[in-house]
Amino acid sequence: MASEFYIGLMSGTSLDGVDGVLADFSHDRIAVLGHAAAPFPVALRAELLALNSPHGDNELHRAALAGNGLARIYSTVVRQLLADAGIAASAVCAIGAHGQTVRHRPGEFDDLGYTLQINNPSALAEWAGIDVVADFRSRDLAAGGQGAPLVPGFHRALFGKADQAMAVLNIGGIANLSLLPASGDADPVVLGFDCGPGNALMDHWCQSHLGEPYDVGGRWAASGRVLPELLSRLVAGPYFTKAPPKSTGRDLFNPAWLASHLGAAGDAAAADVQATLAELTASACAADVQRYGPDSQELIVCGGGALNDHLMARLQAMLPGLRVVSSAQRGLPPQQVEAAAFAWLARASVRREPGNLASVTGARGARVLGAVYPAQAI
Repeated sequence: MASEFYIGLMSGTSLDGVDGVLADFSHDRIAVLGHAAAPFPVALRAELLALNSPHGDNELHRAALAGNGLARIYSTVVRQLLADAGIAASAVCAIGAHGQTVRHRPGEFDDLGYTLQINNPSALAEWAGIDVVADFRSRDLAAGGQGAPLVPGFHRALFGKADQAMAVLNIGGIANLSLLPASGDADPVVLGFDCGPGNALMDHWCQSHLGEPYDVGGRWAASGRVLPELLSRLVAGPYFTKAPPKSTGRDLFNPAWLASHLGAAGDAAAADVQATLAELTASACAADVQRYGPDSQELIVCGGGALNDHLMARLQAMLPGLRVVSSAQRGLPPQQVEAAAFAWLARASVRREPGNLASVTGARGARVLGAVYPAQAI
């Protein structure tokens, strides 16, 4: 039987580094054989973060070099995955490499807009000796979609149930929700969209005031009190009431956005602002589950937010009728889910199968996503 090994690589809006998985699809169900991760060097993280905003000189030059740097880290993770599993590069069908999103403006400016992921898939194919699939979002965008989120189809394949409606919440830098009806329903339509900020604002505030990259376990947020007036200003933003399909990123939810809403709260205790930011993430996600997935019986949480005990407790308190669980309790650790999704999307691309769900992105229909960068010499 032909190899069904694929590698998925993900570096998300949290900008904490790269997660990679080696996945086996030989039985038409994903089996994760290995996981490897690598942090971003401080200088590369700072550059990727800076490229999220339209300030600074020589952006094209800097973006190209950042893409090279990202591809080098990707190739390091790939080598580690292969070494740990004892598998040769020639046994892997393809790598799915999402790249690092630095701008995401679908439908803006000229009715088409754009999405931009920094990457160098050609270099990755050269260094890894494996075909690379990249540029997943732009085909959906060209078909009138948001280009994101792209993981709901994978969430359906991994977590969907025939007799229960389920919800899957990925909390990375941005929080995105997948609503999975029971697959036995007469007309099961999957919904999915970005709820708003996930960890991005909390991580920024933690870095600014504690010098730490994130709030471990949410303990700092738990030590503060929610500031009702600040929370009211934050949730009044128009994105939160916008109907899906919708997607967002650091283009909107960034330190400047937070600063513009702080007002008098700028003099509040830093821990209280952190508590309010955690409440913003939890309340926005919970409200979307209640509004769009009221029949859901379980909320499976993945991404770094699943490791935030305070955030998980707030979600459960706001959704008392659901079971709120980590994806680790359903077979796949939180930090592996998105990387596994891009292994799944790479496989769909190689097989010329659709990777998007029009009901999620708003595209005119199903599309094969991604561009393939072959590794073999001619």
